[in-house]
Amino acid sequence: MLRALVLIALALALTAGAVVLAPPAWWPESWQQAVSSQMAPAYRAPAASLPPVELAAEPICSEPFPEWREAQTVDGVAIEASPRCNPDDPAEIAAFVKGTNRVSADVLMRSRLAPDAVVKGADLDGDGDPDEIHLRLEVAELNGATPDGPGPSLDYAIAPGIRPGFWVFAPKSRGMASETFEDTAAHRSLRVPGPVIRVEQGDTVKITLENTHTMPHTIHFHGVDHPFVDANGEGNDGVPQTSEMPVLPGESRTYELTPRQAGTMFYHCHVQPAVHILMGLQAMFVVEENRPNNPVQTFNVGAGQVRARSQASHEAYDREYDLHYQEVDREMHDLVRLSNDPRRVIEEIHRRYDITERTPDYFLLNGRSFPYTARESLVVVAPDERVRLRVVNGGAEGIALHTHGHKVTVTHTDGVPVPPAAQLIRDVIWVAPAQRADLLLETVDDGLHSYGQGIWLVHDHHEPAVTNDGIGPGGGISAIVYESYLGEGGLPRLQGVDWSPYFSPAFYAGRVPIWQTYDPLGMLGDVAPETWPTLRPILFGLDIGLLLAVLFALVRRRRT
Repeated sequence: MLRALVLIALALALTAGAVVLAPPAWWPESWQQAVSSQMAPAYRAPAASLPPVELAAEPICSEPFPEWREAQTVDGVAIEASPRCNPDDPAEIAAFVKGTNRVSADVLMRSRLAPDAVVKGADLDGDGDPDEIHLRLEVAELNGATPDGPGPSLDYAIAPGIRPGFWVFAPKSRGMASETFEDTAAHRSLRVPGPVIRVEQGDTVKITLENTHTMPHTIHFHGVDHPFVDANGEGNDGVPQTSEMPVLPGESRTYELTPRQAGTMFYHCHVQPAVHILMGLQAMFVVEENRPNNPVQTFNVGAGQVRARSQASHEAYDREYDLHYQEVDREMHDLVRLSNDPRRVIEEIHRRYDITERTPDYFLLNGRSFPYTARESLVVVAPDERVRLRVVNGGAEGIALHTHGHKVTVTHTDGVPVPPAAQLIRDVIWVAPAQRADLLLETVDDGLHSYGQGIWLVHDHHEPAVTNDGIGPGGGISAIVYESYLGEGGLPRLQGVDWSPYFSPAFYAGRVPIWQTYDPLGMLGDVAPETWPTLRPILFGLDIGLLLAVLFALVRRRRT
């Protein structure tokens, strides 16, 4: 009997302790008010702040060849200046314009392209430029698993410390897939998104997919004029369900098209498109207006500035930029890191993964997220210019593209000209998934088209899209930067906050107070842990555990 009384008393004491240790929010409201009015001190000093976090930031602009920025002529090809950080390789641009079969051996060697990557043939209409074009594309995997060690097969970062897996189209290349022998950083031509393809209206075009990946793929030319079957009666639409069998690993297929309509189009894989498109097998396809002496820049790797523009672009515009928006669900993209056995990846990504529960974590512009977009995707302008922006939305959600300091004119949608009377002037443009929009950016300082010179952001006004996994600033943030506001290093001369913390992986891992660089007193930094709040839930858990043990002992005693 005495033992039972002791257990009951202990149970009551533990119950009282649990009530005291429980979070005050669990107490009845009358208890909370009584404690607040009678027991709480008049003032409780705030907890101390932790010292600033030590950052190991990357160099903001780490380009190895700053001379690539200059306007230059390579192998007879005039290449426009690109004052931003990390411009395209002029040797590659020259090979894309002339053809890998027509450039000098020196330029071809510098480009690391295969000799048959861009083959240009006869001038069929006698107007001074080649009209027979044969392109070869491969498929690469970025940040996937490798049997050689724990690291990725080809390392590709979209932002500091952020490396989702991707599958991408790439120009056929030769030599190493990595930049050097010393590391696994992917060669600059193996990247997200696939290369923009540019051909001229009326060209006879062949595009060969050499499937260098471990899974079946095709190419569907979305919006591009092409026959359902080729000259041999074989499928030519890239859709396995209706047109042809997929291209298996190690095999190839050549697609044939002669586009009759100019405009901004799209191309992507159509094998399991719910996965393959979003995994990165997509890119812009541009059909240029037919003009004499018009050898276009057939590939624009990674999109961004077009440095060897067409004659039609020179007639109407001062500059041209390709802007390709995408989004990434980390859960899906990380599945390629689980194993280098394609059977396991196929099972996980095509059968276990449920795209109806997809939630984007990262948002890309031309294959990068901020702050890397500042290196590659700035829209550099000067006053009183007309600039063409070709926009494609490769994601599964719409984008509300907002231009600060400017209102743009929508001149084309899905490659079709908008009648002048119907053209809209807006500072927020809605672009649906797979949709394309051509925008005219005019920099005349009239208070409508432009508010004047400066550094004006361009971003998706869907707020999650300006973060990296919820931490901002991130996502597809870019800027319209006037040359007078561009620094020598190819980055904007900022008048706001310092960007260097954003180039640290620790920032996007959530380990850095977001305002650390301009909060010298640490008022808005991290809070030092307090002993009692930390100890309280531990004691509460122990108390509940002991209470349950005592109750169990009472029940057991009663049964016996």
